[in-house]
Amino acid sequence: MKNWEANIRKVTPYVPGEQPKRTDVIKLNTNENPYPPSPKVTEALREMPTEPMRKYPDPEARQLVEAIAREEHVHPEQVFVGVGSDDVLAMIFLTFFNSDKPILFPDITYSFYDVWADMLRIPYEQQPLNDAFEIVGSDYYKENGGVVFPNPNAPTGALLGMPTVEDILAHNPDVIVVVDEAYIDFGGTTCTGLLEKYENLIVVKTFSKSRSLAGMRIGYAIASKELIRYLNDVKYSFNSYTMNQTAIRLGTAAAEDHAYFEETRRKIIATREQAKKELAALGFSFADSQANFLFATHKSVPAEELFTALKEQGIYVRYFKKPRIDNYLRITIGTDAQMERLYTFLKEYLRKLNI
Repeated sequence: MKNWEANIRKVTPYVPGEQPKRTDVIKLNTNENPYPPSPKVTEALREMPTEPMRKYPDPEARQLVEAIAREEHVHPEQVFVGVGSDDVLAMIFLTFFNSDKPILFPDITYSFYDVWADMLRIPYEQQPLNDAFEIVGSDYYKENGGVVFPNPNAPTGALLGMPTVEDILAHNPDVIVVVDEAYIDFGGTTCTGLLEKYENLIVVKTFSKSRSLAGMRIGYAIASKELIRYLNDVKYSFNSYTMNQTAIRLGTAAAEDHAYFEETRRKIIATREQAKKELAALGFSFADSQANFLFATHKSVPAEELFTALKEQGIYVRYFKKPRIDNYLRITIGTDAQMERLYTFLKEYLRKLNI
Protein backbone atom coordinates (compact mmCIF):
# COMPACT_ATOMS: atom_id res chain seq x y z
CA MET A 1 0.00 0.00 0.00
CA LYS A 2 1.22 3.47 -0.89
CA ASN A 3 1.52 5.84 2.06
CA TRP A 4 -1.27 8.13 0.86
CA GLU A 5 -3.67 5.19 0.49
CA ALA A 6 -3.78 4.79 4.26
CA ASN A 7 -5.75 8.04 4.50
CA ILE A 8 -8.40 7.24 1.91
CA ARG A 9 -11.94 6.86 3.24
CA LYS A 10 -12.95 3.47 1.85
CA VAL A 11 -16.58 2.38 1.87
CA THR A 12 -18.75 -0.16 0.11
CA PRO A 13 -21.07 2.06 -1.94
CA TYR A 14 -24.83 1.85 -2.26
CA VAL A 15 -25.89 0.06 -5.45
CA PRO A 16 -28.98 1.65 -7.06
CA GLY A 17 -31.44 -0.24 -9.20
CA GLU A 18 -30.46 -0.77 -12.83
CA GLN A 19 -31.38 2.00 -15.27
CA PRO A 20 -31.64 0.14 -18.60
CA LYS A 21 -30.54 1.96 -21.72
CA ARG A 22 -33.33 0.27 -23.69
CA THR A 23 -36.64 2.09 -23.93
CA ASP A 24 -38.76 -0.92 -24.90
CA VAL A 25 -38.88 -2.31 -21.36
CA ILE A 26 -41.31 -2.50 -18.49
CA LYS A 27 -39.39 -0.93 -15.65
CA LEU A 28 -40.59 -2.21 -12.29
CA ASN A 29 -37.28 -2.17 -10.42
CA THR A 30 -36.74 1.27 -8.85
CA ASN A 31 -40.12 2.24 -7.37
CA GLU A 32 -40.62 5.13 -9.76
CA ASN A 33 -44.13 6.39 -10.37
CA PRO A 34 -45.53 4.98 -13.65
CA TYR A 35 -47.56 8.14 -14.26
CA PRO A 36 -46.21 11.48 -15.51
CA PRO A 37 -45.85 14.46 -13.19
CA SER A 38 -48.71 16.89 -12.67
CA PRO A 39 -49.76 18.85 -15.78
CA LYS A 40 -48.90 21.94 -13.73
CA VAL A 41 -45.28 20.77 -13.71
CA THR A 42 -45.31 20.57 -17.51
CA GLU A 43 -46.84 24.02 -17.68
CA ALA A 44 -44.30 25.47 -15.25
CA LEU A 45 -41.44 23.98 -17.25
CA ARG A 46 -42.83 25.33 -20.52
CA GLU A 47 -43.19 28.82 -19.08
CA MET A 48 -39.92 28.90 -17.16
CA PRO A 49 -37.73 31.86 -18.22
CA THR A 50 -34.06 31.20 -18.93
CA GLU A 51 -32.82 34.44 -17.35
CA PRO A 52 -32.71 33.00 -13.79
CA MET A 53 -30.40 30.22 -14.99
CA ARG A 54 -27.37 32.52 -14.97
CA LYS A 55 -27.96 33.33 -11.29
CA TYR A 56 -27.50 31.21 -8.21
CA PRO A 57 -30.79 29.83 -6.89
CA ASP A 58 -32.34 30.95 -3.64
CA PRO A 59 -30.29 29.06 -1.01
CA GLU A 60 -33.40 28.81 1.19
CA ALA A 61 -35.55 27.51 -1.72
CA ARG A 62 -38.23 29.58 -0.04
CA GLN A 63 -40.85 29.17 -2.76
CA LEU A 64 -40.64 25.38 -2.55
CA VAL A 65 -40.39 25.35 1.24
CA GLU A 66 -43.55 27.43 1.57
CA ALA A 67 -45.46 25.22 -0.88
CA ILE A 68 -44.45 22.10 1.08
CA ALA A 69 -45.38 23.77 4.37
CA ARG A 70 -48.85 24.58 3.05
CA GLU A 71 -49.36 21.01 1.85
CA GLU A 72 -48.09 19.52 5.13
CA HIS A 73 -49.88 22.07 7.35
CA VAL A 74 -46.69 23.11 9.15
CA HIS A 75 -44.71 26.35 9.48
CA PRO A 76 -42.11 27.00 6.73
CA GLU A 77 -39.40 27.07 9.43
CA GLN A 78 -40.22 23.41 10.06
CA VAL A 79 -39.24 22.34 6.53
CA PHE A 80 -35.78 21.45 5.21
CA VAL A 81 -35.29 20.60 1.51
CA GLY A 82 -32.53 18.77 -0.30
CA VAL A 83 -31.53 16.97 -3.48
CA GLY A 84 -33.76 13.97 -2.99
CA SER A 85 -34.46 12.37 0.37
CA ASP A 86 -31.02 10.71 0.14
CA ASP A 87 -29.41 14.14 0.45
CA VAL A 88 -31.74 15.05 3.32
CA LEU A 89 -31.03 11.80 5.18
CA ALA A 90 -27.27 12.16 4.66
CA MET A 91 -27.45 15.65 6.18
CA ILE A 92 -29.41 14.25 9.12
CA PHE A 93 -26.78 11.55 9.71
CA LEU A 94 -24.03 14.16 9.52
CA THR A 95 -25.79 16.63 11.80
CA PHE A 96 -27.33 14.50 14.53
CA PHE A 97 -25.61 11.12 14.74
CA ASN A 98 -22.35 12.08 16.45
CA SER A 99 -22.52 10.01 19.63
CA ASP A 100 -20.15 7.20 20.57
CA LYS A 101 -23.27 5.08 21.05
CA PRO A 102 -24.55 3.11 18.04
CA ILE A 103 -27.51 4.28 16.02
CA LEU A 104 -30.20 1.65 15.47
CA PHE A 105 -31.98 0.63 12.27
CA PRO A 106 -33.44 -2.62 10.86
CA ASP A 107 -31.29 -5.36 9.34
CA ILE A 108 -33.53 -5.50 6.26
CA THR A 109 -34.21 -1.94 5.24
CA TYR A 110 -33.08 0.87 2.95
CA SER A 111 -29.49 -0.14 2.21
CA PHE A 112 -28.13 3.42 2.19
CA TYR A 113 -28.31 3.64 6.01
CA ASP A 114 -25.28 1.44 6.67
CA VAL A 115 -23.40 3.10 3.78
CA TRP A 116 -23.77 6.56 5.35
CA ALA A 117 -22.91 5.18 8.79
CA ASP A 118 -19.74 3.55 7.45
CA MET A 119 -18.74 6.61 5.45
CA LEU A 120 -19.26 9.00 8.37
CA ARG A 121 -17.75 6.60 10.93
CA ILE A 122 -21.00 6.36 12.87
CA PRO A 123 -21.31 3.21 15.01
CA TYR A 124 -24.50 1.28 14.34
CA GLU A 125 -26.43 -1.85 15.22
CA GLN A 126 -28.98 -3.47 12.93
CA GLN A 127 -32.08 -4.83 14.63
CA PRO A 128 -33.48 -8.00 12.99
CA LEU A 129 -36.97 -7.93 11.55
CA ASN A 130 -39.21 -10.74 12.79
CA ASP A 131 -40.13 -13.72 10.61
CA ALA A 132 -42.94 -11.68 9.01
CA PHE A 133 -40.37 -9.02 8.04
CA GLU A 134 -41.81 -6.55 10.57
CA ILE A 135 -39.97 -4.08 12.80
CA VAL A 136 -40.12 -5.09 16.47
CA GLY A 137 -40.59 -1.92 18.51
CA SER A 138 -39.03 -3.28 21.72
CA ASP A 139 -35.72 -3.82 19.88
CA TYR A 140 -35.33 -0.03 19.98
CA TYR A 141 -35.64 0.36 23.75
CA LYS A 142 -31.90 -0.09 24.34
CA GLU A 143 -29.38 2.71 24.81
CA ASN A 144 -28.39 4.22 21.47
CA GLY A 145 -27.15 7.27 19.61
CA GLY A 146 -30.23 7.65 17.39
CA VAL A 147 -32.90 5.67 15.58
CA VAL A 148 -33.86 5.62 11.89
CA PHE A 149 -36.33 3.42 10.04
CA PRO A 150 -38.58 3.64 6.96
CA ASN A 151 -42.33 3.42 7.31
CA PRO A 152 -43.53 1.58 5.27
CA ASN A 153 -40.25 -0.32 5.36
CA ALA A 154 -38.21 -0.94 2.24
CA PRO A 155 -37.82 -3.34 0.56
CA THR A 156 -40.55 -5.26 2.39
CA GLY A 157 -43.40 -2.72 2.21
CA ALA A 158 -44.58 -3.66 5.72
CA LEU A 159 -46.22 -0.79 7.60
CA LEU A 160 -45.51 -0.06 11.24
CA GLY A 161 -48.68 1.02 13.05
CA MET A 162 -48.80 4.44 14.67
CA PRO A 163 -48.91 3.02 18.24
CA THR A 164 -45.58 1.26 17.64
CA VAL A 165 -44.03 4.35 16.04
CA GLU A 166 -45.04 6.39 19.07
CA ASP A 167 -43.82 3.65 21.41
CA ILE A 168 -40.36 3.86 19.84
CA LEU A 169 -40.41 7.64 20.22
CA ALA A 170 -41.51 7.41 23.86
CA HIS A 171 -38.62 5.06 24.66
CA ASN A 172 -36.04 7.32 22.98
CA PRO A 173 -36.56 10.82 24.39
CA ASP A 174 -32.85 11.70 24.45
CA VAL A 175 -31.89 10.93 20.84
CA ILE A 176 -33.08 11.89 17.37
CA VAL A 177 -35.64 9.50 15.87
CA VAL A 178 -35.94 9.65 12.08
CA VAL A 179 -39.00 8.17 10.35
CA ASP A 180 -38.32 7.84 6.64
CA GLU A 181 -41.73 8.15 4.96
CA ALA A 182 -40.71 7.80 1.31
CA TYR A 183 -43.72 5.51 0.71
CA ILE A 184 -46.27 6.74 3.25
CA ASP A 185 -48.53 8.24 0.57
CA PHE A 186 -49.42 4.73 -0.62
CA GLY A 187 -50.67 3.47 2.74
CA GLY A 188 -50.79 4.30 6.43
CA THR A 189 -50.79 7.63 8.21
CA THR A 190 -47.93 10.08 8.35
CA CYS A 191 -46.50 10.64 11.81
CA THR A 192 -46.15 14.41 11.30
CA GLY A 193 -49.03 14.73 13.77
CA LEU A 194 -46.59 13.64 16.49
CA LEU A 195 -44.18 16.53 15.90
CA GLU A 196 -45.70 18.78 18.54
CA LYS A 197 -45.49 16.02 21.15
CA TYR A 198 -41.97 14.77 20.31
CA GLU A 199 -39.36 17.48 19.74
CA ASN A 200 -36.77 14.82 18.78
CA LEU A 201 -38.77 13.52 15.78
CA ILE A 202 -37.73 14.12 12.16
CA VAL A 203 -40.00 12.97 9.33
CA VAL A 204 -38.42 12.60 5.89
CA LYS A 205 -40.38 12.54 2.62
CA THR A 206 -39.70 12.67 -1.12
CA PHE A 207 -41.17 13.85 -4.42
CA SER A 208 -39.64 10.83 -6.20
CA LYS A 209 -42.48 8.38 -5.60
CA SER A 210 -45.99 9.80 -5.22
CA ARG A 211 -45.16 13.10 -6.97
CA SER A 212 -43.55 11.48 -10.07
CA LEU A 213 -40.42 13.65 -9.86
CA ALA A 214 -37.60 11.15 -9.27
CA GLY A 215 -35.63 12.88 -12.02
CA MET A 216 -35.82 16.26 -10.27
CA ARG A 217 -34.31 14.97 -6.99
CA ILE A 218 -36.46 16.72 -4.39
CA GLY A 219 -36.68 15.53 -0.80
CA TYR A 220 -37.56 17.20 2.46
CA ALA A 221 -37.63 16.84 6.23
CA ILE A 222 -40.23 18.11 8.66
CA ALA A 223 -39.25 18.69 12.29
CA SER A 224 -39.18 21.33 15.00
CA LYS A 225 -37.84 24.75 14.05
CA GLU A 226 -34.80 24.09 16.24
CA LEU A 227 -33.84 20.85 14.47
CA ILE A 228 -34.36 22.45 11.05
CA ARG A 229 -32.03 25.31 12.07
CA TYR A 230 -29.34 22.78 12.95
CA LEU A 231 -29.79 21.07 9.57
CA ASN A 232 -29.55 24.36 7.70
CA ASP A 233 -26.39 25.31 9.59
CA VAL A 234 -24.72 22.12 8.38
CA LYS A 235 -26.09 22.51 4.85
CA TYR A 236 -24.80 26.07 4.54
CA SER A 237 -21.40 24.89 5.77
CA PHE A 238 -21.38 22.14 3.15
CA ASN A 239 -23.20 23.42 0.05
CA SER A 240 -25.40 26.52 0.17
CA TYR A 241 -27.05 25.97 -3.23
CA THR A 242 -28.40 22.44 -3.08
CA MET A 243 -31.64 23.07 -4.97
CA ASN A 244 -31.41 24.32 -8.55
CA GLN A 245 -33.78 26.85 -10.12
CA THR A 246 -35.69 24.25 -12.12
CA ALA A 247 -36.22 21.89 -9.20
CA ILE A 248 -37.52 24.72 -7.02
CA ARG A 249 -40.00 25.86 -9.66
CA LEU A 250 -41.25 22.45 -10.73
CA GLY A 251 -41.34 21.10 -7.19
CA THR A 252 -43.52 24.03 -6.18
CA ALA A 253 -45.92 23.30 -9.05
CA ALA A 254 -46.15 19.63 -8.03
CA ALA A 255 -46.75 20.45 -4.37
CA GLU A 256 -49.57 22.81 -5.29
CA ASP A 257 -51.50 20.27 -7.38
CA HIS A 258 -53.05 18.20 -4.62
CA ALA A 259 -55.89 16.90 -6.82
CA TYR A 260 -53.50 15.28 -9.31
CA PHE A 261 -51.43 13.83 -6.47
CA GLU A 262 -54.55 12.17 -5.04
CA GLU A 263 -55.62 10.87 -8.45
CA THR A 264 -52.37 9.07 -9.25
CA ARG A 265 -51.88 7.89 -5.68
CA ARG A 266 -55.27 6.19 -5.71
CA LYS A 267 -54.55 4.57 -9.08
CA ILE A 268 -51.35 3.02 -7.77
CA ILE A 269 -53.04 1.78 -4.59
CA ALA A 270 -55.84 0.16 -6.62
CA THR A 271 -53.35 -1.51 -8.96
CA ARG A 272 -51.28 -2.72 -6.00
CA GLU A 273 -54.29 -4.36 -4.38
CA GLN A 274 -55.16 -6.09 -7.66
CA ALA A 275 -51.54 -7.21 -8.00
CA LYS A 276 -51.74 -8.89 -4.60
CA LYS A 277 -54.66 -11.00 -5.84
CA GLU A 278 -53.05 -11.84 -9.19
CA LEU A 279 -49.67 -12.80 -7.75
CA ALA A 280 -51.14 -14.77 -4.86
CA ALA A 281 -53.14 -16.81 -7.39
CA LEU A 282 -49.87 -17.61 -9.16
CA GLY A 283 -48.25 -18.97 -6.00
CA PHE A 284 -46.46 -15.89 -4.71
CA SER A 285 -46.50 -14.75 -1.10
CA PHE A 286 -45.55 -11.38 0.34
CA ALA A 287 -46.04 -9.03 3.25
CA ASP A 288 -49.14 -6.84 3.12
CA SER A 289 -47.31 -4.00 1.40
CA GLN A 290 -48.55 -0.47 1.90
CA ALA A 291 -45.92 0.96 -0.46
CA ASN A 292 -45.85 1.19 -4.26
CA PHE A 293 -44.19 -2.21 -4.56
CA LEU A 294 -44.55 -5.83 -3.48
CA PHE A 295 -41.75 -7.92 -1.97
CA ALA A 296 -42.65 -11.36 -3.27
CA THR A 297 -41.36 -14.90 -3.15
CA HIS A 298 -42.65 -17.90 -5.11
CA LYS A 299 -43.31 -21.24 -3.46
CA SER A 300 -41.66 -23.27 -6.26
CA VAL A 301 -39.37 -21.08 -8.40
CA PRO A 302 -36.18 -19.41 -7.08
CA ALA A 303 -36.28 -15.61 -7.19
CA GLU A 304 -33.00 -15.30 -9.06
CA GLU A 305 -34.29 -17.60 -11.78
CA LEU A 306 -37.45 -15.52 -12.16
CA PHE A 307 -35.44 -12.29 -12.11
CA THR A 308 -33.30 -13.50 -15.03
CA ALA A 309 -36.27 -14.81 -17.02
CA LEU A 310 -38.17 -11.54 -16.58
CA LYS A 311 -35.18 -9.45 -17.59
CA GLU A 312 -34.71 -11.47 -20.75
CA GLN A 313 -38.28 -10.48 -21.65
CA GLY A 314 -37.61 -6.80 -20.97
CA ILE A 315 -39.40 -6.77 -17.61
CA TYR A 316 -37.12 -5.33 -14.94
CA VAL A 317 -37.72 -6.06 -11.25
CA ARG A 318 -35.29 -5.79 -8.30
CA TYR A 319 -33.35 -8.72 -6.88
CA PHE A 320 -31.22 -8.47 -3.72
CA LYS A 321 -28.63 -11.21 -3.27
CA LYS A 322 -28.47 -10.78 0.49
CA PRO A 323 -29.05 -13.03 3.50
CA ARG A 324 -32.71 -13.67 4.40
CA ILE A 325 -34.06 -11.96 1.26
CA ASP A 326 -32.23 -13.69 -1.59
CA ASN A 327 -35.37 -15.57 -2.59
CA TYR A 328 -37.51 -12.45 -2.95
CA LEU A 329 -38.22 -10.02 -5.78
CA ARG A 330 -39.24 -6.43 -5.23
CA ILE A 331 -41.80 -5.56 -7.88
CA THR A 332 -42.72 -1.91 -8.37
CA ILE A 333 -46.37 -1.24 -9.13
CA GLY A 334 -46.72 -0.03 -12.72
CA THR A 335 -49.74 0.91 -14.77
CA ASP A 336 -52.52 -1.65 -15.16
CA ALA A 337 -51.26 -2.41 -18.67
CA GLN A 338 -47.70 -2.95 -17.47
CA MET A 339 -48.84 -5.23 -14.68
CA GLU A 340 -50.96 -7.25 -17.11
CA ARG A 341 -47.81 -7.86 -19.18
CA LEU A 342 -46.10 -9.09 -16.02
CA TYR A 343 -48.98 -11.45 -15.12
CA THR A 344 -49.19 -12.79 -18.66
CA PHE A 345 -45.49 -13.63 -18.75
CA LEU A 346 -45.52 -15.24 -15.31
CA LYS A 347 -48.56 -17.38 -16.14
CA GLU A 348 -46.90 -18.67 -19.31
CA TYR A 349 -43.54 -19.18 -17.62
CA LEU A 350 -45.07 -21.16 -14.75
CA ARG A 351 -47.26 -23.15 -17.20
CA LYS A 352 -44.14 -24.30 -19.04
CA LEU A 353 -42.71 -25.48 -15.74
CA ASN A 354 -45.95 -27.35 -15.01
CA ILE A 355 -46.50 -25.25 -11.89
